[in-house]
Amino acid sequence: MTIHRLERLTALMDAAGLHALVLNPGPALVYLTGLHFHLSERPTTLILAPPHPPALIVPQLESDKARAASFPLQLFPFGDNPALWKHTFQAAADTCGLDSKKIGVEPTRLRFLEMSYLQAAARSAAFISAEPLLSSLRIHKDASEIDAMREAARIAQRALQDILPLVKPGISERQLAAELIIALLRNGSSSELPFAPIVAFGENSANPHAVPTGRQLQNGDLVLFDWGASYADYFSDITRTFALGEPGEEMRRAYQLVQSANAAGRAAGKPGLPAGAVDAAARAVITAGGYGDYFTHRTGHGLGMESHEPPYLFAENDLALQPGMVYTVEPGIYLPGIGGVRIEDAMVVTHDGCESLTDFPRDLMLL
Repeated sequence: MTIHRLERLTALMDAAGLHALVLNPGPALVYLTGLHFHLSERPTTLILAPPHPPALIVPQLESDKARAASFPLQLFPFGDNPALWKHTFQAAADTCGLDSKKIGVEPTRLRFLEMSYLQAAARSAAFISAEPLLSSLRIHKDASEIDAMREAARIAQRALQDILPLVKPGISERQLAAELIIALLRNGSSSELPFAPIVAFGENSANPHAVPTGRQLQNGDLVLFDWGASYADYFSDITRTFALGEPGEEMRRAYQLVQSANAAGRAAGKPGLPAGAVDAAARAVITAGGYGDYFTHRTGHGLGMESHEPPYLFAENDLALQPGMVYTVEPGIYLPGIGGVRIEDAMVVTHDGCESLTDFPRDLMLL
């Protein structure tokens, strides 16, 4: 699988006129090599410059991990003295012939630290964004990737089901978030979660990116969970909103609109349709219900080895959906000082429509 991906990358680089690609630790590096490193004060940089074998600048203490690669890999290990690191970058750049070449970088990942060493080692090179290339490489998921995401969704759904009995008056958002993390790990999630779970009660649920607090649950509160699991390097991302007792007429109305918008968005996706059309389908429901001003974000985002990646479902995005693309549908209504509702599912585009990877019940559940 890794060799196949590297071959695809080489073809894309040729088409884009790139001579080399440099990557920091992150999903793209894992996708291409199967190797897991983390960003730290010590730089780790992969250089892909066909026909040279891939080169990895790596701290000495990580070199054994790098030797486990399933393909030929040139290692450039270094010690703990930062004054010597520039020599390691120079050796790698010279071996890969980087000077005077056009080099692609991942703009959201490559740091000033690594960029400075690379620019010093290849003074006549041109560094440009490789974001379009990397997006096209990873945006279409194959069957094994989709299977991993489906399992990540199952793990997440089982974890939430396990903790629902704990949703009682007096428990805090922070306590419930901690229990959810434990349940995710117990149900088989990798320890690197897609994001810290959002657990929000009452008025806090009106903040789409709420952070769990010590706020305790009270009767009549909405209870919003936004969470996900990790399995075989792939993520799930789900949101469900519950109520502890009767939530009140307006929030019931908001819930019904969001549920209908979620259904419309899930039904809209199909090959060839602009990504923005999914946003339009979901947004039209909420706007027609009189709450358009309270749906304050795009309808969804791509999902895979990152919790947010292409394709992005915003109104102006004319990117054509294609089989294998995976994205979320997560309309919401947020009433400041009162509460918010969001229902989120992950969809995969098929050859004749789309399929939900998530199936946790979407009807309002009173806890």
